[in-house]
Amino acid sequence: MADLMDNFARTPSNQPPPLVGHNTVAGDAALLDAVRAQTGDDAERIIQSLLPIGELAGTAEAREHGMLANSHEPIFRPVDRFGARVDEVDFHPSWHWMLEQGVGFGLTGAPWVSSEPMPHVRRAAAYIAWSAIEPGHGCPMTMTYAAVPALRADAALTAELTPGLSSATYDPGLRPIADKRGLLAGMGMTEKQGGSDVRTNTTVATPTADGTYRLTGHKWFTSAPMNDIFLVLAQAPGGLSCFVVPRVLPDGSRNTLHIVRLKDKLGNRSNASSELEFTGTHARRLGDEGAGVRTIIEMVAATRLDCVLGSSALMRRSLAEAIWHAEHRSAFGGLLVDKPAMRNVLADLAIESEAATALGLRLARAVEATDDPAQRALRRIGLPLAKFWICKRTSFHVAEALEVLGGNGYVEDSGLPMLFRESPLNSIWEGSGNVNALDVLRVLQRQPEGVDAWRDEVEAAGVPELHDAVTEVLKTIANIEDPAGAEYVARWLASRMAVLLQASLLVRQSPPEVSEAFLVSRVLGQHAGVFGTLPTGLDTAAIVTRANPKGE
Repeated sequence: MADLMDNFARTPSNQPPPLVGHNTVAGDAALLDAVRAQTGDDAERIIQSLLPIGELAGTAEAREHGMLANSHEPIFRPVDRFGARVDEVDFHPSWHWMLEQGVGFGLTGAPWVSSEPMPHVRRAAAYIAWSAIEPGHGCPMTMTYAAVPALRADAALTAELTPGLSSATYDPGLRPIADKRGLLAGMGMTEKQGGSDVRTNTTVATPTADGTYRLTGHKWFTSAPMNDIFLVLAQAPGGLSCFVVPRVLPDGSRNTLHIVRLKDKLGNRSNASSELEFTGTHARRLGDEGAGVRTIIEMVAATRLDCVLGSSALMRRSLAEAIWHAEHRSAFGGLLVDKPAMRNVLADLAIESEAATALGLRLARAVEATDDPAQRALRRIGLPLAKFWICKRTSFHVAEALEVLGGNGYVEDSGLPMLFRESPLNSIWEGSGNVNALDVLRVLQRQPEGVDAWRDEVEAAGVPELHDAVTEVLKTIANIEDPAGAEYVARWLASRMAVLLQASLLVRQSPPEVSEAFLVSRVLGQHAGVFGTLPTGLDTAAIVTRANPKGE
């Protein structure tokens, strides 16, 4: 018996320690180089401001809060103990802890009102460094960030709501907007019968004598139903329009916004995604009647950016976990990280992650330049390109990283199953693959300035291989003769154009070993389509060392 107890007491051998005690900013060379590339002379100041969020994200405390919030899912309470309708959702304390930190670090609407240099790039870097501790809580922060530009369709609503949406104070609880120190926003677009085809929405908006509206209908997916306001689409007399729906009315009474149920989702378990019913629900119009899509598209564009950033964050964390495991686990006579096959896998994952980070921050810089037509054009074409490609690559990436850990990666304690279940979400949210590929096609057919901006950005690297690839893409676009043929090749175009953007950025801002590996494998096609098939002759050891989460 003594021998048995001694066996339980011994520290396990050949098991990696938990990946904690690292700074997810300082230890991410790819993120640091992307920040430097996009912020120039302000880079070091911005990096210093990011170090606190990176330090907290790498703690055991943050890791534990992420696991707890994911394990203890929100609970829907339709009525109180007396039977009165309350439509409330209770969240685990760890959910509130994470949101308090994220809002405090300025991950909601702060960049839109900031006077600091490059606030959107700073936020983008912070989002990558922070959100992967538990991705579900990123949803309300994303929607709050994205609501601010959409509100600009109405000066009065902008003045009333932007201070709360850009606040660094997390103030949960259902109270009138005027009584809160900070606000969170949500969005309701899709309905049962239409999904992404929002023009088929059936929710009706009836105008009243005081200039407000009453909504009757439903929304099929509305995340974070405890948020303070929601931007929703409904059919007004003048056509599909956008409305601001408060959760609580100015007099303190609850708006008639009823939660039907919470969705039982594959991942994103900490976040409450709901079905809503509107029964005479109070709403204020945002923008003109009939301009609903045009108004809310600003919110959609900003959420697409966060889909890219969130997927980049999932890639980075899964890569970090994989490298950490391989550097501490021995098999077949040596450390896994020293085995050529494993080093190929890790290096391949690393360049995919770095390319995603580089493109995400480049698009964040395009958001900064609101008065620059070329930057607006790049943002217009770059967001659907990046969302299509990066979000779709994430599931493959996380799965391969999980496999590096073997059976250890398949158990919940590793944190990888949480990341894997999350990995398909951003490819679905705010338009699935075909929606974004067809949006790219729409730019190609209607907005030549978007094609020009993409071409100029790719060719800024001055690499002959990229010039030849751009010529190939432009020839394909020119040879499309009919709408059906255009749709047929839309996914190929989106994929190829996104990869070329990534390649150009890596050539200009990353070490030669990274850009060379990406060019050879992704642009020139010396890749078998699965991770770990980089061709020989590349410095995979240097690539893996660069991606070490502790910079070791």
